[in-house]
Amino acid sequence: MRKIMLICCLLLGVTAFSRAQGGGQRMSPEDRAKQMQTTLKLSDEQTAKVTTILKVQATKMDSIRTAANGDRDAMRAGMTPIRTSTNDKIKAILTPDQATAYQKMLDDARARMQGGGGSN
Repeated sequence: MRKIMLICCLLLGVTAFSRAQGGGQRMSPEDRAKQMQTTLKLSDEQTAKVTTILKVQATKMDSIRTAANGDRDAMRAGMTPIRTSTNDKIKAILTPDQATAYQKMLDDARARMQGGGGSN
C-alpha cells in the first residue's frame, strides 16, 4: 500500500512540475508580440500591427480547434493556411533584416518541433 501511495505522489509531483515549466501552455498574442519586439527589435508601431495580426490568428485557430473536436488532421489542415497567411502578413510589415531574422525564428521552431519537442 505504501508503494502505491509513493508512486501516486511521485506521478503527481512530476505532473505538477511539468505544468509549472509551461507544459501545454500557449503564449497570448500580446506575449508573442512582445517577444518578437525584443527579438526582432520591432518599433512600437510594428508591435501594434503584429499584435493585431496575432489576435486575428488566435481567434481563427480557436474556431478551428472547436470545430475539429479533437481531430488532429482536421486541425492541421485548417491551421496551416492560417499560419502561412499570418507569417506573410507579419513579414510584410518588417524590414528586410527583420524579415530574415523572423524566417530564421520560424525555421528554428520548425526544426525543434520536428526534432521531437519544443525544448530549448
